[in-house]
Amino acid sequence: MTGGNGDSTGSAGYGCPLPRASFSAIRLGHGSGGKLTNQLIRDLFLPHLSGPTLSRLEDAAEVEFARERLAITTDSYVVSPIFFPGGDIGSLAVHGTINDLAMKGARPLYLTASFILEEGLSMDDLERVVKSLGSSAEECAIEVVACDTKVVNKGAADKMFINTAGIGVIEIEDPPASDRAREGDVIIVSGEIGLHGMAIMCAREGLELEAEIESDSAPLYELAAAIFDTGLEIHCLRDLTRGGLASALIELAESSKVGVELDEERIPVAERVKAACEILGLDPLYVACEGRLVAFVPENDAEEVLIAMQGNGNGGRAAIIGKVTAEHPGKVVLRSRIGGRRHVDRLSGDQLPRIC
Repeated sequence: MTGGNGDSTGSAGYGCPLPRASFSAIRLGHGSGGKLTNQLIRDLFLPHLSGPTLSRLEDAAEVEFARERLAITTDSYVVSPIFFPGGDIGSLAVHGTINDLAMKGARPLYLTASFILEEGLSMDDLERVVKSLGSSAEECAIEVVACDTKVVNKGAADKMFINTAGIGVIEIEDPPASDRAREGDVIIVSGEIGLHGMAIMCAREGLELEAEIESDSAPLYELAAAIFDTGLEIHCLRDLTRGGLASALIELAESSKVGVELDEERIPVAERVKAACEILGLDPLYVACEGRLVAFVPENDAEEVLIAMQGNGNGGRAAIIGKVTAEHPGKVVLRSRIGGRRHVDRLSGDQLPRIC
């Protein structure tokens, strides 16, 4: 939901003002996945749109239709630049939609795509994106069943935006949910965090590091299937997008009314991501991913789930990073490398505008 220009300030120039009780206009921070996003959803959208399904605030809704249990999701992609190391806005739109369905144990079936195009966009660039979206959908065995285009005046968009909707059939008996974390659960992340967000920022700012950072953008259906194939109970499953690992864990802690304790030493962060974050003054915990998930599982099952994840190409660097506790419900606490503890709060502004 981010877009346009704002009067944002802050670390490395990518933040925005601290949240106030109310705003008369949208700010970039409303799209960060942090405090302002949460405020916008709960104070404006839910009072007018909420029903029993939407109020659960899951990334994909679970509904019944014609005796089938379906997962339905919608999302918009406004990344800038539209081409980046490891992907582009077309493949990103497919992966992001599929991943929301996969987190509910759904096999992706159908995809719609709506293209909002800025006047002056190169036809070559448009064809490249459409071709990428189509080939990514084919590789992921999801059919594009509806498509739409709109053109806006030059300056009214940033080259192109893509909106998608996805439908899948839920294939497991008891899908994970954001309110199912339990005391004693172990928290597993599927790989190194922050790659997507830092790939975008390095491309945007022209940062040249010794090793190029590529986006982790990837479909997670097969990884999720490997987890479910263990037959073990999976309490929560969430892909890490805007707001990164920190924001996803805060959302799950709040929904489940439990505390989360993280071990900083165990969280996998590539050295090149650490270096880029240090240059830009950013915290990798809040940097977006597009091919990573976090799982909450009972402690006795954690090693088996970890092994299943590590046996999949997208989970090869999976690691246990923390646990669920009854203490400090709704909050995330990080144990640092030097033994200190700090509260991990929601973003007040927007570290990385326009990255997904």
